[in-house]
Amino acid sequence: MQISSSDQRAKWIHPRDEIIATMQRIYRSRMTTTSGGNLSIRDTNGDIWITPARVDKGRLQRDDIVCVRPDGSVDGKHPPSSEFPFHKAIYAVRPDIGAIVHAHPVALVAFSICGRTPETRIFHQANAVCGTTGFAPYALPGSERLGESIAKQFAGGCDSVILENHGVVVGGESLSQSFDRFEAFEFCAKTLIHAGKIGKIQHLDETQLQLARDRSVDLDSIDAHEPTSNELELRRSLSEFVRRGCRQGLLISTEGSFSARVDDDAFVITPTQRDRETLQPGDLVYVEGAAREAGKKASRAVLAHQAIYRKHPEVQAIAFAHPVAATAFSVTDAEFDSKTIPESYVFLRDVCRVPYGVQYRGDGSIADHISSSSPTAVLENDGVLITGGSILATFDRLEVFESTAEALVQSRAIGPLSVMQDNVISELRDAFGLND
Repeated sequence: MQISSSDQRAKWIHPRDEIIATMQRIYRSRMTTTSGGNLSIRDTNGDIWITPARVDKGRLQRDDIVCVRPDGSVDGKHPPSSEFPFHKAIYAVRPDIGAIVHAHPVALVAFSICGRTPETRIFHQANAVCGTTGFAPYALPGSERLGESIAKQFAGGCDSVILENHGVVVGGESLSQSFDRFEAFEFCAKTLIHAGKIGKIQHLDETQLQLARDRSVDLDSIDAHEPTSNELELRRSLSEFVRRGCRQGLLISTEGSFSARVDDDAFVITPTQRDRETLQPGDLVYVEGAAREAGKKASRAVLAHQAIYRKHPEVQAIAFAHPVAATAFSVTDAEFDSKTIPESYVFLRDVCRVPYGVQYRGDGSIADHISSSSPTAVLENDGVLITGGSILATFDRLEVFESTAEALVQSRAIGPLSVMQDNVISELRDAFGLND
């Protein structure tokens, strides 16, 4: 597996600090509780660094983290997590695993208490990130039997394992990869729960998954690029909005691509294989014509962004994103209707549905599905596409899209949907100058 830039940076971070930062992120996103969950890292010496037992997960300090040596001796002021036995058992059967995340996020717990494992073939990135999934029968928490049950799944090649009536355990080469898998698995579970309320879920077959895997981008290199003050401002703004989107739950660390136009045929775009929440302005990739900034890898969606900019000069920013409720519409046959409240229609206009795979083609046909009267789209089994006249306008549309989608999902529990009638839409179009 290719080592990401995040993993390269992490090798200079002490395990104590990396565990604390990751636990803070999990806790802040409400994917664990004060008392629940545990993280560990196995370092190059074979030492296992792990969160302690019975210590507030929302206020961990670096001296709270416990080190368990290969000989079983413990270095720390607390005992290691009571779940240490299954961490040790996983490491014993999987030499390739360097870090483990265990927690009780709501959606995955829902699957665990129903005795089911989320199907990740609803969109390609979740399937790729989560790896092979498995299910471990119930055993007493902290027991050797639980460790044996979980280790059996990992020994069979699983990377993300549901624990019956308990939660989830994921492993990876690094803690950043384990977190990515954990976050993507929970996101997949949430999407499936939403999707199950609104329509028939559409899974991808192997041919469709391969179509996404086979995407490749071969751009020339711009060896010397000096950013203008305008580009620097766009980089700052774009990276800030991407981070905000992650913290608002609109995005996750491994999903989506985001860009802003710099000039007629130039734009900055998010890089591939980088944690979205940690992006800095300098991490974004400058693309001009058939070339990209030297030493960086642009998102594999770069050609789709470029095609939209070339066909639509009014578009100044683009987001291919996967907010949970909106993505539920993309993985089902349910219609997304923006005629719910005035804000939804005014911001989103007429939302089209793009057949699966159009955005992966190199022919630029994705740009044909966007217009001034239809600036947003649902991408079958791949989230949504948002365009706008600025970074702020695009982000605003993304927020409205997800809020509308969530309202539509929740309305199913109340009664039949009452959409705004044609005369109301005509009034809105006249009032807000939408008759282009």
